[in-house]
Amino acid sequence: MLGGVDHRLQVLGAAGRRRALPPARQGHLVDLASNDYLGLSRHPALANAAREALDRGVPAGAGASRLIPGAHAEHILLEQEAARFFGAEKALYFGSGYAAGLALAATLPDRKDAIVYDALAHACTRDGIRLSAARAYKARHNDARDVEDAVKRARAAGARDVWVFVESVYSMDGDAAPLADLVDIAARHGAWLVVDEAHATGVLGPGGRGLAPAAEGVVALHTCGKALGVAGALVTGPAAVVDLLVSAARPFVYATAPPPLQAAVTRRALALVDEEPWRRARVAEAVRALGAASHIVPVILGSEARALAASASLEAQGFAAPAIRPPTVPPGTARLRLSLHAGLSDGDIPRLAAAIARL
Repeated sequence: MLGGVDHRLQVLGAAGRRRALPPARQGHLVDLASNDYLGLSRHPALANAAREALDRGVPAGAGASRLIPGAHAEHILLEQEAARFFGAEKALYFGSGYAAGLALAATLPDRKDAIVYDALAHACTRDGIRLSAARAYKARHNDARDVEDAVKRARAAGARDVWVFVESVYSMDGDAAPLADLVDIAARHGAWLVVDEAHATGVLGPGGRGLAPAAEGVVALHTCGKALGVAGALVTGPAAVVDLLVSAARPFVYATAPPPLQAAVTRRALALVDEEPWRRARVAEAVRALGAASHIVPVILGSEARALAASASLEAQGFAAPAIRPPTVPPGTARLRLSLHAGLSDGDIPRLAAAIARL
């Protein structure tokens, strides 16, 4: 009965790609894997916000979709505050960044439209594209000229609207998209630009607002489970786009709403980004000290076996840095993906630099 399942597991194991859930985080290791860039997940203010919300009767669970009895005032308050925070016309709260990314790509472009996406777009975007009826064009990574050529081809093929999907900072390489060029291309060709800000929100841009400009024709995805330290995701942009998602995005319409308690805590997290700018500054200091391009530092080792061995080596030296293997990254580019964050001490960076040099 499980023959095919067992065979697939054996194939994954032979390729060095079988995963297992790790044990609970080891407190004696310096964390280089988490996306908790600002260290907010354990912030006392968020714990207090949760207690205060419970005390005033905010429920732990929504119980249903937002479109039936799952709606709560905390969802609305968060969306209003997020729209102001990010300078957008409107915001919509999803249960996860994956669900939001899937919804954007699967819902916004229809069969008369076209999608242009970066070659290293996140899995949620790629899965949403598979669900979309729109024709898709893949552009070379961070190549604005290739994006423009794809937009032109889509227009020549009769596309009504063209939707360009990119990330502001790419999760596995840490490099930034040429957003200024992409905004210009979208404006000149009347295209939409959808920017996944997952790894920039809270860390980069003016006041930690991310790198995507709050401009006409720009839609942004801000995950709340990384630098904000909570969970869920916020889509911000024109009111018409948000209204379409409310009506037609299956990951929103058919999902139980995020916990109202979580929404209340996320509101507090947004406020902390403004109240404690030193956290962003601390991340920037770590990036400069290591000579990195961003707070995501890839150490590309090639094979799965080398990446696993390197991870074990760093663990022996006191660092937690799991190996990242295909299909998360392209074949032949297995790596360690190091996250620099506000919790690193002054002594951690030189120790880390020496450990990387030894790899």
